[in-house]
Amino acid sequence: MFGAMLLLVLGIGIRSIDWVPALYMGTVFLGIAIAFGNVLLPSLTKRNFSHNSGFVTSLYSSVMALGASLAAGVSVPLAEDFGWQGSLGLWAALALFAVLVWLPQLSRLKKAVSSRKFVDAIKNMSHSRLAWQVALFMGLQSLTFYVVLAWLPAILQSRGFDASFSGWMLSLCQAIGILGSLVVPVIAGGRKNQRGIVLLLGIMEIIGLTGLLFPILGPAGIWVSLLGFVLGGTFGLALLFIVLRSTDAESATELSGMAQSIGYFVAATGPLIFGAVFDFTSTWTYPIALLFIVALVKLGIGLGAGKSEKVGA
Repeated sequence: MFGAMLLLVLGIGIRSIDWVPALYMGTVFLGIAIAFGNVLLPSLTKRNFSHNSGFVTSLYSSVMALGASLAAGVSVPLAEDFGWQGSLGLWAALALFAVLVWLPQLSRLKKAVSSRKFVDAIKNMSHSRLAWQVALFMGLQSLTFYVVLAWLPAILQSRGFDASFSGWMLSLCQAIGILGSLVVPVIAGGRKNQRGIVLLLGIMEIIGLTGLLFPILGPAGIWVSLLGFVLGGTFGLALLFIVLRSTDAESATELSGMAQSIGYFVAATGPLIFGAVFDFTSTWTYPIALLFIVALVKLGIGLGAGKSEKVGA
């Protein structure tokens, strides 16, 4: 984690150089740093906060959502006042501050040495039905999130709303998502299994998509808020599954690596497929109907991932 944050500072710094190769090199470095942080945080939660995993997952998933929303909102105004390099420099400074805060933890946190080889870990995870359920739940959750992030303003503008209102609705979606990622893991972490939470979130998502498909049913803000809460809640729940479904910190690292690599690979296809369906049909009905299918598949997979079981147990 310490190395990942140092790499993040380095990547942002290189990316700030006004040279095209530096843009790509810095992006690769900071992407690797983010990937390490994403994979290792559930493992760290399992190792050091196993008795309070719901609260800790809620805490960091909501702060991640808040940080992303804040960065998206203030980066452009900062660039207008201080230049794009000054805007990037702020995030490098915050990452460096995190490095300094983290430094004392290196000797305080419990440490463990991995006893399993990489190939053995891959075999262990790939043969587990539960591991695949956790990975696909994360992937389908993220797929819907990326589709909403990319296309919600365009959908609302096609309904007659102006660009400003549509942008504010996207901000509302992300803001309510912070609430979802804060509340859901705390509630889910205190339960023996999370199937009821998965079912409730699935019903809320279907209601939200129905309102988005048929705007006559009520104000757009209601449906956008429902979707935002579900997207934030399912994100926090997906991270919590990694902690709850693993037996120890080592298996949490392995499950986290599998869930997030496969999950984000699946998620990356979402905006492209959604946009292609719209281009082909010239209506939002069929792309949104595709999200209904994704929601139903995610519900079935989530009910499996929500069982009180452990990977490899």
